[in-house]
Formats: sequence, C-alpha cells, structure tokens
Amino acid sequence: MLRVDVVTMFPRMFDGPLAEGIVHRARESGVARIDVQDLRVFTDDRRRTLDDTPFGGGPGMVMKAEPFFRAVEAVLPEGPGPGRAVVLLSPRGARFDQAAAARLARLERLVLLCGRYEGVDERVRERVATEELSLGDFVLTGGEVAALAVIESTVRLLPGALGEPASAEADSFSDGILDFPHYTRPAEARGLAVPQVLLSGDHDRIRRWRRKEALRATRERRPDLLETAPLTALDEALLREIEDEGGSGGGRSLHGQTMNRGMRQ
Repeated sequence: MLRVDVVTMFPRMFDGPLAEGIVHRARESGVARIDVQDLRVFTDDRRRTLDDTPFGGGPGMVMKAEPFFRAVEAVLPEGPGPGRAVVLLSPRGARFDQAAAARLARLERLVLLCGRYEGVDERVRERVATEELSLGDFVLTGGEVAALAVIESTVRLLPGALGEPASAEADSFSDGILDFPHYTRPAEARGLAVPQVLLSGDHDRIRRWRRKEALRATRERRPDLLETAPLTALDEALLREIEDEGGSGGGRSLHGQTMNRGMRQ
C-alpha cells in the first residue's frame, strides 16, 4: 500500500477530488492511504503565520521554512530514504511525466509539499525535500492542483486501483507514444462513422491499425516523443507508411528522427 501525505495551507481543496473516482475507490479498498495535513497546525504563533516578507526585498510573500520542517518530521519521523520521498511541487521542478508517476507508484511513503505566494523558503528544498516536480511550463496559484494531478496519475498505477489492469498499460505515454483513437456505440454518430477495420472482427488488423494511428497521432501532435520512444521495426515501417500517405507532422521527417535516434544511441 502506498501512503501519501499532502501538506497544504488549504486542506479543504482536497475534499471533493479525493472523494470521487479511482482515487476514492483505491482509498476505500486499502490500495492507497491519503492524508491531508493542515500546514497551519505546525506553526508556533497565535496567528498561525505561514509567510513573511522576502530577505533582500521584492514583491509578494515567501512561505516560512519551519512549518514545513515540523510537518515532515511529524508525518515521516524516519525521514526520507529507500521507498520514501518528499516532493516539493514547484515551477522550478523537473517536469512530471508518466515515468515519474510509475516511479512514485513503487514507493511506500510519499509526502507532497504544496507551496503558495512567491514561493517556499529555499531551505525546505535543501533540508527535507528529496526532489521538486512541476506539471509544466506554466504558473499555478499554488501546489494543490499539482498535488492532485500527481496523486491521481500515481494512484491509478497501483496494483488493484483499476478494475482492468490492462487499462493503465495501454494509456498514452505508457510506451512512449500517445494512445490510439477510441470509438464506441453507435457505429455512426451524426454522420461520422467508426472506421470499418474496428468492425471487421480481424484482431490482427485492428492491432495494426491502432498502433499505426497511435504513431500518427504522436507524429502530428507530439513529434518530440518519437525521438526517445522505444520503436520497433514494425513501428518504423508504419511511420514510413504514414509519411508516404502524406500525413503532416509538426516536426522533422521520419528520416531526420531516425538519424537523431541513432546519434544518441
């Protein structure tokens, strides 16, 4: 079981999201334990102050280090170590991705620290955080939304979290590329028909079509992923087919991608 502790000054932001869907079911079934810690509990003044003006001047306020120190000491008295991580959600962090979610899902303990205002005192990162993670190149008001994204993407990878384990294995990014298009009943909706191959019952053709369309979507929307994805010989052949069909992509040609992959290897 993975135990997650979220340290935040706004604990009620987690009430709704953690009470619904896959995360809720994982908590109910004992797959994951998620506790939300009110950072104000770990202050030492009557006003429960969490922020102060920055040394050196400048706009805004900075979150104080000591409440974070106390919170981590309370929920993780043994400290970080093998199977235990303390993550500071920060725009300066490494970009969170599916590989990071899979890595966190292998932990026993995970503590997520949510910052606010102009940022968190740097000594929090130096003393208690094992890493910093960011959702991407944009700014959020605080770390709570990022923490919820990390929780959901991590918890759904835990054994027993999903009703069908193969669902996680087929997700976008699970093998380095985007997912293939999905369709369901009816076979025609407002003049738009489901591709005939999906109605054929020919499972080999369907598998090939899905892989090709996944590669097509990746080539058109996220060509950067093809630079590092573990492509098979069939994948390379399908990409050549896509290129011959005149499929437009947002990046380099297949030949350029193949050359760059070879240079890195």
